[in-house]
Order: sequence, then C-alpha cells, then structure tokens
Amino acid sequence: MKLVPAIFVLLTFGISTVTCNNEPEKDGQPNILYIMADDLAFQAISAYGGRYKDIAPTPNIDRLAKEGILFNNVFCTNSICGPSRAVILTGKYSHLNGFYKNEGGDPFDSTQVTFPKLLQQAGYQTAMIGKWHLWSQPTGFDYFKYHTDNGEQGIYWDPTFNENGKPVAEKGYATTLTGDFALNWLENVRDKDKPFCLLYQFKAPHRPWDPDSSNLDLFGDVEMPFPSTFDDDYATRELTAGKTMMTIEKYLSNRDLKIPPPEGLKGKELAKWNVQGVRGEYVSPSDTLKGEALKRWKYQKYIKDYLATVRSLDDNVGRILKYLDDNNLAKNTIVVFTSDQGFYLGEHGWYDKRFMYEESLRMPLIIRYPREIKAGTKSNGMIVNIDYAPTLLSLAGVKVPGEMQGQSFEPLFSGKIPAGWQNSMYYHYYEYPKWHNVQPHYGIRTDRYKLMHFYYDIDVWEFYDLEKDPHELRNSYNNPEYKDIISELKTQLTDLQKKYKDTSTIEEMREVTTKGMVTY
Repeated sequence: MKLVPAIFVLLTFGISTVTCNNEPEKDGQPNILYIMADDLAFQAISAYGGRYKDIAPTPNIDRLAKEGILFNNVFCTNSICGPSRAVILTGKYSHLNGFYKNEGGDPFDSTQVTFPKLLQQAGYQTAMIGKWHLWSQPTGFDYFKYHTDNGEQGIYWDPTFNENGKPVAEKGYATTLTGDFALNWLENVRDKDKPFCLLYQFKAPHRPWDPDSSNLDLFGDVEMPFPSTFDDDYATRELTAGKTMMTIEKYLSNRDLKIPPPEGLKGKELAKWNVQGVRGEYVSPSDTLKGEALKRWKYQKYIKDYLATVRSLDDNVGRILKYLDDNNLAKNTIVVFTSDQGFYLGEHGWYDKRFMYEESLRMPLIIRYPREIKAGTKSNGMIVNIDYAPTLLSLAGVKVPGEMQGQSFEPLFSGKIPAGWQNSMYYHYYEYPKWHNVQPHYGIRTDRYKLMHFYYDIDVWEFYDLEKDPHELRNSYNNPEYKDIISELKTQLTDLQKKYKDTSTIEEMREVTTKGMVTY
C-alpha cells in the first residue's frame, strides 16, 4: 500500500463510521466501483497532461491511471448530463432509451434494462449515491441516495437527497457528503458476503462551481494559462459556434462569478439578480473593469472556481480508494473513473458542453483492475459510452442483452488495438435553444475526420481534418480538396445511422427538439 501524506490521513479519517475490518480477499465475481464526475473535462485531470497539470494536480485520480489504464479516445453520443447517464445505464442511444435532453424532455423510463439491474439479478449488492438527474426513481438498486434540489441537478451546500424514496435534508458540502454516504454504505449497509456495484456519482464540478470553504482561495493570485483558442472569432462557423450563448465573455452570471449582490436584496429580486448574465446582460465586479480586461478576469474566476471544485472531488476519490486498500478490496474491485461528458475550459472562449467539437465530445476514462490490467497502461482504442454497460456486465460474467448497442472494450485492456476494432462513432444532440443556443446536430467522427450536420432551423454542414486542424478552427466542408473524403464520410454516416437505428427524417428529428421546448 502506498504511503499517504499526513494531511490526507486527517481528511480521510474525518468520518467516524468507517473502520478497517480487513475483509478477506474474494476470488469470485469482481466488485465494481463506478465513479462518475459531472462536467469534468479531461483537460482538468493531470494524468492527461493538460495545461493545469502542475498548477492543479489530481493525485488520486492520477493514482488510478498509474495503477490501471488510461483511455485517450473515449466519446459520448449526446454531450449533456441526463442523456449521457441514460446512455451509460442502458447501453443504448438516446433515440432508443427515450431520454434525449435535460430541458423539456420526458423522465427516464426506469422499466428499461440497465446494467445495475442485471448485476442485481446476478447477485450483486447495488447502490447509487450522488447525482441521478433522470427524474424517475432509480430501479435496480438495493440502496440509493440522490440529489433532488434544482430539478435533481443538486446544490453544493446543505442539499436535499432522496434516500430510498424519502427526502432527507443534509448539512454540509455536497462533494464531501457524497463521499461520506458512499463510505457509510460500504462499511455499514451492504451485505459483505456479496459482490457489490456502487455508482459513486458527484455533482461536482458542475455549474455554478462552488468550491468547499477550505478551497475558496486555493489558487490565490496565480494566473491560470489561457487555452490557445480562447479568442476564437468563429470564422467559417458563424451560424453554429458563433451563435452560442456560452461564451465566458458574455454569458456568465453574477452567481457564476460570485459577485456579491447589492445590500438588502432578497427573495425574487435576489434570484433575478443572480441570473443576470445568462442572456448576455452585462455584468462586472466593478465599474472600472471592462472590455478585454473583464473578459480575462471572468476566465480566471471561472477556471479557479472550477479547478477548486475538482480538488474536493479528487480528495473524495482518494478517500474511497483508501477504504478499498484498508479493507483488502482493491485487488478484486474494478474501479472506473469517468465523467458524463467533456467540458470547455475556455477553449473557443466557452464553458459548458453540447457540441460535437473535441472538448465536449471526449470523455475521461480510467480503469483500475489489478487482475486484468497492467499498471500504467494506455490505450488509443476508440470507445463510445454505449460500450460502458456491456463492458461492466462482461467483466462480471453477466450475459449482455442483445438490445444493448455497445460492445465490451475489455480487449483494449492490454493497450493494444485488436484488428477490426471500431474506428468511427456516431453522435446526435437534440436540446435547443435553452440552454446555450446550440443547434441540434448529428455527425460522425473517425480516427482523423469529423463531419457534422446542424439541422434545426439552419442547414449547415461542417467538416474537420483533425490531423491538420486539431482545434477545429476552420470548417473545411467546402474545400474541394476533401470532396471525395466528405462523400465517403456521408456514406459511413448513413451506415452508422442504420446500424444504430437512428433513421428518422430531419423533420422527425426537429419534432424531438420541439416537444417540450424551453426558451429563454
């Protein structure tokens, strides 16, 4: 077992209900610890080597990468919180599982087959703790405790949870509370004679990026590096990237930026003041901070709060890894670390997700399983989030149902890519215009190229050669050099739509977006 710094030991033993009972190692079905953050960009994880790795390291998440496998090419099918969660649970695209969007969509159909439900039927003790955000009561779990505030989005301080069907008001910081509840379930609630599957799902680091009180000034006066595309002018993408309402410059609110409200403001007036900025209203912490200086100040405030929120997340990953160590569970436990999708940390001048551009399409994924995975392995094999459920079921020795559209990526655990492995993926995003005015679109990504069609109230195609234009700054759809490649990609795109049974007409696709549409 690795030595743990003294300050970490103090943090870890802050919860009195956890003891070290040294459970005997079991050689049967593996335990599954599925850890999922919310809106965690791969760029924010130091194991991925991004621009924040030395300023804001994530040592506990990195530990999983050192002791397991880090995947570099993992993609989501619909880059938004609830839909991605539904895809992961069911192994099916949004158009088949029925959960298309967060705003104006239908509740998740909990009668569907999900991987926790199948694990439960196979004798696993199952639990889901933290963020659910699917608007229907979880099924397939022996125990659940999930955020209910703010449409199940949750809040950072003093949140309310649904615990096995009953509301429970809690006091404290959501990330730490989630860690407390998970440790308590592992130690005091589960049947230790059975293998377990725990979905350990954080609200963090979702908007509004509230750090724990101990991390409010974690980065002090350090100037965080700006991404190279921060001042993107959206040339050649005016109707798509250029029409969004998620630029750091114009669309962060008073609440996002933690600007103190005027004295005496309360109730509806305070609530109205807090959201100023979401429609592009001018907000600034002072009368003198304006223009380019204000834009850069907003980025610094945003990214420091975001990364400070990630710090607490990383700490609580460390707490549960220590529990596994102390209780002889590490060897026979599959630990999965991921996020529901990617996120923009200032790239293209943005925060949030939704687009098929790389930063929001790519998901972090790290897995530790000592019985099968050599420490320090990396893989460039393509994975899609429909593949998560089949993989976990296969590892547990449970038959994968035919309705699941993904495949087990266990063959990638060696770090090698088998012959014939998938080298293209299909994407489809539906929600519009709220939030952030991102046009619905579908597309294909291969190992080198990306083709997207934006279709709701525009008809725009975009094409990118990721080898020559890795930051996706130039839409090359009308470049004659790529005429034949684009034609072939359109054929492949149609084939993927048929494969995944997404063969609706454009008008039928628009109807999905229009149903329950929420506007500003």
